[in-house]
This record gives sequence, C-alpha cells and structure tokens, in this order.
Amino acid sequence: MTGASEEVIRKRLLQCGVTHPLVLDGQWLSDTIAANRSLRMFVPRVYGLGDLSQILDDRAYSQALALLESSREQIATFVVTSTYRKAAQALNDHGFVLLLGEPAVGKSSIALMLALGAADNWQCASIKARSSEELVQRWNPHEKGQFFWVDDAFGAVRHERHLTDKWARDLPFVMHAIKSGARVVLTSRSYIYNEARPFLKAYAYPLLHEQQVSVDVADITKEERKQIVYNHIAAGDQTPQAISRMKPHLEAAANVEPFRPEAARRLGLTAFTRNLRLSRSSIESFISCPHRFLSDLYSQLDAASQAALALVYISPDGLLAPLALDATHRDVIELVGGTVADAGRALTSLAGTFLQHSVEKSGKTSWSFKHPTLREGFAAWLIDQPHLLSVILAGMDDTTLLDQTHCLPAGDDQGDGVLLRIPTALYHDVAVRLANLFEAWPGGSCWTGDATSYLGEKCSDQMLSIFLTVYPSLPSRLMDFFSSVSLAPEPLLLARLHKKGALPELYRHRAIEQMNRLAVDELETGWLTDAPWQQLLTKRDRERLIRLVQSSLVPYLEEIVQEDPTSGWGYSAQSKDPLGHALLVYYRVFEDLGEMATARKFKSAIELHLGACPVTVSDDQEILFSSAGEYKQNIDSSRSVFSDLE
Repeated sequence: MTGASEEVIRKRLLQCGVTHPLVLDGQWLSDTIAANRSLRMFVPRVYGLGDLSQILDDRAYSQALALLESSREQIATFVVTSTYRKAAQALNDHGFVLLLGEPAVGKSSIALMLALGAADNWQCASIKARSSEELVQRWNPHEKGQFFWVDDAFGAVRHERHLTDKWARDLPFVMHAIKSGARVVLTSRSYIYNEARPFLKAYAYPLLHEQQVSVDVADITKEERKQIVYNHIAAGDQTPQAISRMKPHLEAAANVEPFRPEAARRLGLTAFTRNLRLSRSSIESFISCPHRFLSDLYSQLDAASQAALALVYISPDGLLAPLALDATHRDVIELVGGTVADAGRALTSLAGTFLQHSVEKSGKTSWSFKHPTLREGFAAWLIDQPHLLSVILAGMDDTTLLDQTHCLPAGDDQGDGVLLRIPTALYHDVAVRLANLFEAWPGGSCWTGDATSYLGEKCSDQMLSIFLTVYPSLPSRLMDFFSSVSLAPEPLLLARLHKKGALPELYRHRAIEQMNRLAVDELETGWLTDAPWQQLLTKRDRERLIRLVQSSLVPYLEEIVQEDPTSGWGYSAQSKDPLGHALLVYYRVFEDLGEMATARKFKSAIELHLGACPVTVSDDQEILFSSAGEYKQNIDSSRSVFSDLE
C-alpha cells in the first residue's frame, strides 16, 4: 500500500459517504489473523488461506494439516452461522458440545471447524474416534490438549442400541477426560438422539442435558442459508450457462423447508445435476427431497461406478485400500456388470462427490460414503435391484444387517432414515442369520437384544412366522426382560406373538410372573401404561397384579422410598425421576379405582420422596445450565447475495 494509492482509496470512500475512512494494507490483516487465535476460531475459513505452520506449533500443525488436506472443499465453502458460534462458545467454555440436527444440515462440517480451531486455540491433537470405546482407549490422562470428535455417536441412520449402551458405560470416563482438559464434540441426528436418550444411565444423563452444550445445527437464518448456497455454487463446477439459469431460483432454494446444506453442495456439482431441470420447483425439490434424486442418479451411473459404490455399501467400516477382494466382493462386481479393474478406477473418480478417501493415523486407508445420506440414497436404489440383494445381504456383517435393513412390506416402514428393505424371497436367509445370533449367545447379549428389537420393530408377521419355523425356541428367550420395561425389546415381541396366536400360554404366564416380580421389587409400572401389556394381560391378570401391589408393595413404601430401587435404571422416556414417576402412576391408578386409602399412602410416599430429594448441582451439572450467549448479525439485504454469480 503506497501513500498515493491510500489517498485515492480514501477519496473514493469519502465520495461514497464514508465519514471516517480507514485504509489498512494486506500485511495488517495477515498480522491481525496471526496474532488472534479467537478470531481464527470464529472465522475458521482463514485456516484455508495460508500456511498453517506460521500459526500452529508442530504437533497441532500436523494434526490440523491432515484435517485440512482431506477437507479443503468444506473449509472453502463454510459459512460461520450463529449455531457455529454457539457451538464454539460452548466448547470454549465447557470443553464439550453435542451437535444435533436432521440429516445433511452440516453437523460434521461444524465439528471439523471446531477441530481446526481447537488445534489452533488450545494446541489440541485432534482425534476422530468412531465410538465411546475408542475415545476412552485413546485418551491420555497425561496429555491435556486432546480434541475428540465422534460423528453419529448413537447411530448413522437409525438408533443403534449397542452404541448407546457403550456411551452409558463410558460417559463417566469421557466427562472425567473433559474435566482434565480434553475437549469432546459429538454429533447425532436429532431423532436418533431422542431415541438414545432414555437408554443412558441415570448417572450419565445430566452430562448430556440440552440446556447449554447441545446445539441444533438446523437453526440457520435466511441470510446464512443464502450464503451457504452461494458458496457451494461458486465453489462448484457448474458451467456459466447453468449458473445463469439457476440464479433466478437460488433465493427460493435457500428458503425451502427443510433446508439441507449438503444438498446445496450437490447443487453446485454437475455429477449430481446432470438431468436436473433448472426450474424453481425442481431446484426446490432437489434441496428438500434429496433421496428421490439420488436414487434416480445412481440408476444413471455406469456399471463400474455402481459396483464401486456397492462394495463400499457392504463395508460399513470403510472399504480398505488397496483393495483386498473376497468372493462376495467379486460376486457383487460381477452381478452389477463391471470388472475389478473398472471398479477400482471408479473409486478414484467418485472421490469428492460420492465417496471420500480417509487415512487414519495408523496408516490404514479406506473408502466410505462422503455423507450418510448418500449411503441412504444408495439403499433406496438397491431396493429396485432384486438381482443384487442376495449377494449384498451375504456381504453384510450382523451389525449392518440389524441397523440398516428391515423386513417390512413396502410402505410399512415409517421410521426416519432410509433402510434397505429385504424382499420376502430373502426372509429365510435373514431368519437363519438371526437364529445364529441366538444360538451363539444362549445366555443373552447385546446381539440378542438387538435381534429381539429387529424382530419386534422391523419384521412383518410373515417374517416372524418364518423365523419361528427356523428358531422355535424364540418364546423361551423372551422371559428375562429388565426393569423399566418401556425400554426393553421383549414385551413388544411377546405381544406381537400373542396377537398372532404364536405365543404358548406357558410363556405368557412366565412373562406375567416376571412382571409380578418387577412390580413389587422395583416399582415397575409398565404393565399399567405400555401398549404391549394391554395385549398380554387379561382383565383377571390386572386385578391380580393390583392386589399383589396392595399386599406386597404398599406396606413397605417408606422403606422403598429410602432405598429407591429405581436408582440403577436409565431415565424412562416419561421422566428423569423414575421413582417419583412410578409413585405418581400408582397414586393415579388407585385413585381412579376408588381405592382412596391406598391412593393416600402413595401420595404420602410421593411427599416423602420429594422431601428427601436434595436439589444440588455438581460441577459437571453446573456447566450445563448456564444460559447461552445470543448472537446477532447486521446484514445488508438490499441486494441479492447471488447477484455476482457467473
């Protein structure tokens, strides 16, 4: 910046109405960025502008560089939103943040930027863990500067109970790591977290309280949406002619509900828009309903690309590179109509659009879908490829089978997230796989629990009938359900078997005996409130249970309140205070029955319980209830942000 050029710029600014123009050279901007870590964290795109080694120490530099090299596109298009600022503030203040939102709203992008900011601001080594177990294993108590990031902590497409059980077990260690200086970011789809939350143990649940450290990533302002669309179109590979035709409709695209930043990224790439009509309605549908477009798009790919994607689909932990194909992999390629060589080349050509190539610290490299919704879209495409499904099913491991498929008729699966529908011709194959799990774990395990949930929630009556012919011992395996039966998978499956006449009376009575024990010993109330028990219990069964509660539970209410048999439960879906909730349910039931003497005893127990409940806030809880800061932006909206797109 010379004196003459400064004078010219000042005059132009004065002519434009600027009262006190200040002109600074580029070096001032570079020096300010280099000197201010907080600025860099809240304006993370600067990490992609220059040489990271100038602002980070060696360790943080190497960690951040690995993230940067694999994510340059995300950094170049990232928009600092109010939700990012809230997440950054929570991480800065508390060392922990939970990013929630619907699919494709930008949770992982925010986590990536937080990782870069942590490397800079606190010299944190960044570790992208796959589970709570890996986080605990890799935490070093002697190293305070560690940043952990776990994507899809409780499941990628649907709630995965085994992951949540591990979090319930590991959260005390995770929170101890945070108190010792580690920083942790978790991401989850909102509907998955809502399902996972009741299964978290009582001692852990307050640490995930949504008052302060959880951030709804979908809460994006209109101006932020426009900037997101702008950045992706500007950074994409659309031709000037296509951009010119899109421009009149981009404001509308930014205003659609639901708005998905990941869909905006795809709008900027010709790989996803080859046959898209560039009209307002088509562009709006492209942003709000990506699965339909993805299924059509996969149909248009060549056989080599379809084979490559199928190989990645049956490899949930990533398809290892270089390729080491087994017989199932080769069958997939052959049935799609490709060759091994062509599929290998297609993996590289699909990188950056459909796939990502990841390199772990150990040196292990693998291919995976760039975004979970791309995997869901491929599942939707596979449903219409019956000739592939048998080999796809054979290539799946048990976890993928249980988590990402269902055996329901078309249209009957009403859950969020797209699962692969297994056709009836393959029901027997699935039944054999599930039966093998029960045979392998005669004493029960998380696998049999997940298989029970699958049979109860994701299987048609036809599939249940087939499974019973393969594994007739199923009813005997459903007797050991636990307290807080609202969360147990067995009652739903028992009720379904009973409804279709496939549950022998012997096992129905055994299930009722188990409920009798839980009602008296642990104040279980599910038999009064849960739909499966309305089918399993006769009127006479309920009357007997009422009398059992009066004779074996009511006389000991004072002792029960003091001992609190519900203290080992996870929080129920209805209440964060299981004991208080159970007492209230019984109070209302006996009041409705006109048994006022018994109702009064439960009311007294409630008062005793409330009086015995100290209201204390530990250090861990205290960080969760402070109010979040609010951020406001003053943005000049007098002209369209898209006006200079070419």
